[in-house]
Amino acid sequence: MERRDLLIIGGGPAGAATAIRAARGGATVRLFEKGEKGRDKVCGDGLTPRAVAALDELDVDLTDAHRIAGLRMIAGRTQRELPWPDNGRFAPHGAVWPRRRLDERLISLAGEAGAELEFNADAVPILDNGRVVGVEANGRRWRSDLVVVATGAPGNVARMLGAERDPDEPFGLAIRTYAASPRHADTHLEACLTLRDEHGTPVPGYGWMFPAGDGTVNIGVGALSTMKGFKKLNLNKLQASYRSLVEESWGLGPDLERPRAWRLPMSTLKRHGPGWVAIGDAAGLVNPMNGEGIDYGLESGMLAADLFLSDPGTTPDTYDRLIGQRFDSFLRTGRRFSFLIGHPWILRSGLRLAVGTQGIANITLQVMGNLVDDQTPGAAGRVLRIADKTLAVADPILRRTRAAA
Repeated sequence: MERRDLLIIGGGPAGAATAIRAARGGATVRLFEKGEKGRDKVCGDGLTPRAVAALDELDVDLTDAHRIAGLRMIAGRTQRELPWPDNGRFAPHGAVWPRRRLDERLISLAGEAGAELEFNADAVPILDNGRVVGVEANGRRWRSDLVVVATGAPGNVARMLGAERDPDEPFGLAIRTYAASPRHADTHLEACLTLRDEHGTPVPGYGWMFPAGDGTVNIGVGALSTMKGFKKLNLNKLQASYRSLVEESWGLGPDLERPRAWRLPMSTLKRHGPGWVAIGDAAGLVNPMNGEGIDYGLESGMLAADLFLSDPGTTPDTYDRLIGQRFDSFLRTGRRFSFLIGHPWILRSGLRLAVGTQGIANITLQVMGNLVDDQTPGAAGRVLRIADKTLAVADPILRRTRAAA
């Protein structure tokens, strides 16, 4: 087998960030991407201030992205337009950057940093007595000190490593397309928190309008698996229903492509093991409250690379511990909260509360912007810690009384 210091399966933002960081640090890196070079990943295209900060840390030029100043939240007749907080931890602005362009920029930087890139490579880990020792792709085998799994939603690689989604935890589905709009240069993301399916059932999720600044907007909807009737939910009808709400105010033209759907993993049974770590979506690092995970993917990828450069032998265990400290409390709370809002009457009351006052709306903004973690100061941090403890006690009841899917 040929040898490289680090092997990465997956060339999305998480995998590319790992490759950039590790190659710049002097490691020999090979990245395997299942798709073709320049492939388009279905996504909402929104970048939170947290994601912008991570891209800045990677020295990514965001000139091509459309700058976003804040979030417009809509719940029924209530509307609040809030700026992203400038708290010194993250960027004071977000962005919208279609994934084809974002991914192309990141993978190009990985190549410029010295990482070897192999496309059309359906790579799988090589196991030796339960330890991952390398990767096999396109009839060739590679050995390394660490394999990074950046494969997105669970698939064959996850099944091999026991890193599949936890079947007892919620997940999400989303669908999006693009349309021309005279408001394509709007400086706010728009999220409608009050969605209903074709039967009038409240949907725990939201509809979004993300202005891309290029003459188009990304329009889509997402829903959590905790809602009543989820298995019968028709995403195309939900998308059409939401489009009818915003078509006039945004001056939407016809859809520019067929709406495309995707699954949002929000948990994993394992995110590390001997010789490997999972990052980004493959590690279940997706915010249950908004379906966003690009920022977590970038951060987890950079962390994995930094730990590898420091001490390859201890990377898997140290990575799992540090990721747990940073994100587990918030993501666990979000998953438990999703069981609550799966009940229509709780969802309606919760949405009124979420945007009812300026103070609570500011906390909602931080939750929707992925700006909450173990280091969050102020009211949002206190609310997270209280919610984590309270929902931990209520968790058995929440699961027994979850809405019938």
